[in-house]
Amino acid sequence: MFRPLTPGSGRKIACLLPMLLMTTPEAAHAQAGSRFHLLEATIDGIHAELRSGRLSCVQLVQAYLNRIAAYDQTGPTLNAVQNVNRDALKQAAQLDTQRKVSGDGIDPLHCIPILVKDQIDTSFMPTTYGSALFKTFVPERNATIVDRLHAAGAIILAKTNMGEFAFAYSGSAFGDCHNAYEPSRSPSGSSCGTGAGIAANFAAVGIGEDTGGSVRGPAAHNNLVGLRPTLPLVSRAGMFPVTPTRDTVGPITRTVRDAAILLDVIAGYDPKDPITAWSFGQVPKTYTSFLVPNGLKGMRLGVIRVPTDNSTDTSTPDYKETQAAITRAVADMRVRGAEVIDPIEIPNLKELVVKADGGETHEPEAAINEFLARHPNSPVRTFRELADSPVVNARRREGLKKGVGHTTKELGHLEETLARDELRTAVLRVMADNRLDALFHATYDHAPSIVPKSTPGTNRRLAASLSFPAISVPGGFFADGLPIGVEFLARPFAEGTLFKAAFDYETVSPSAWNFWRARSPRERCSKPHSIMSRRPSTAGRRPPSLPCRRNPNRWSAGAANSP
Repeated sequence: MFRPLTPGSGRKIACLLPMLLMTTPEAAHAQAGSRFHLLEATIDGIHAELRSGRLSCVQLVQAYLNRIAAYDQTGPTLNAVQNVNRDALKQAAQLDTQRKVSGDGIDPLHCIPILVKDQIDTSFMPTTYGSALFKTFVPERNATIVDRLHAAGAIILAKTNMGEFAFAYSGSAFGDCHNAYEPSRSPSGSSCGTGAGIAANFAAVGIGEDTGGSVRGPAAHNNLVGLRPTLPLVSRAGMFPVTPTRDTVGPITRTVRDAAILLDVIAGYDPKDPITAWSFGQVPKTYTSFLVPNGLKGMRLGVIRVPTDNSTDTSTPDYKETQAAITRAVADMRVRGAEVIDPIEIPNLKELVVKADGGETHEPEAAINEFLARHPNSPVRTFRELADSPVVNARRREGLKKGVGHTTKELGHLEETLARDELRTAVLRVMADNRLDALFHATYDHAPSIVPKSTPGTNRRLAASLSFPAISVPGGFFADGLPIGVEFLARPFAEGTLFKAAFDYETVSPSAWNFWRARSPRERCSKPHSIMSRRPSTAGRRPPSLPCRRNPNRWSAGAANSP
């Protein structure tokens, strides 16, 4: 049912790939008759190739498996993947057969290989939650979103590494994840494997979980799009909980459109997660309807410049680079017709965010005990066992111990809840007074830190404490080539507004974007071994000339990138 990656297997497969690809007629046809290239492939692009007959589902899945084998545990050793689905090729063959029988009809995610954070239950392969305690644990049931992905035609290609029990980017099950742009740097957590894996083209799209920023952080550090939905929009049934009043699930993708397509599939009411009843009547027919030209025209945006984290150092060069990226983005959005207030003032914002954050003290024990009780075959039965186990990563174990014996009935939880209400009122009041459609800020104020440190200066907790939707998108690059992420934040259930703004921002300069992407892979970088140089910022600017070593696809050889 699953296939753990073994040391050296990637190197062996990478050496054999040129021979294998040259000796299979199907692959030869795809190489000769198709312009499709695996790197940066989108859902629409994949579906176009499948419809044309130039690409089969089996070829596509095999190509992604080749990249995982070649680059996850060898070469750059991103360590993004925990387990590969051994039935992926079988499922791909079934989808190929199904398509031949059904003709042109195609499901929304037909044959789209997906990376899923290992916090989400799968009954057909292990779910570790990032911990060696669950290394071989296979749940009896799928999470709701896994069933929805399958129903839409998707293939769960692999489960990705994550911070242990959804904290940071290291776990006893696998060690550290590594950034796809520079493996010595933080990939952000805790959906680190999904972020690094999608950036490295290990699959087409991915699923992460966001408690305090774990979808948007990996997106920002890996030059991707990451959406934290309104908390009641997507079911969390079958997802290991941390802080239920903050926990949510969202897409990590390369484009805004792919994020909208993915959200169409996973959003909506699920009786197994009653809080999603709040979403009833709030889900549009399709979120792609908001992906319109000139979406920013007439929108009113407020720019948050004040740091919301105590660890931000406003004197550092990378902080100034981040602010310069925000300034460029504001200029671009104004050109697109947006009305931007820069800066927008929210009184005592940092103090409110810090006060509302609360940590993981009052909610985890009851939530995790309830979750484990639903798994009769779980190797661990209680939260206290997790907190006391010497197997658990020391830093994570220390965090868990802070929650032992605490409940949501304590005064501290009430104070935290009141602080979050105060924060919501403050933010909504400023948005109302200024007639704002959305807020805009940096996802992080600083560049990705050196492993194993966490990056300082996070602004992700704002949306998390509000339980409001937010989307992080690529905003350029630091001088050393590491990505900068910028973020739009909107009112509850205003994901459409976020997609509208982010889509237009992503295509500010479509001629420059299309020119860059249309260049042949080997034209994009001066070093022969590299497959492409930096992806351009979403503002349409080609980034400065940079060493190919910082490219997430720099390890590429043609055989590992074409089906």
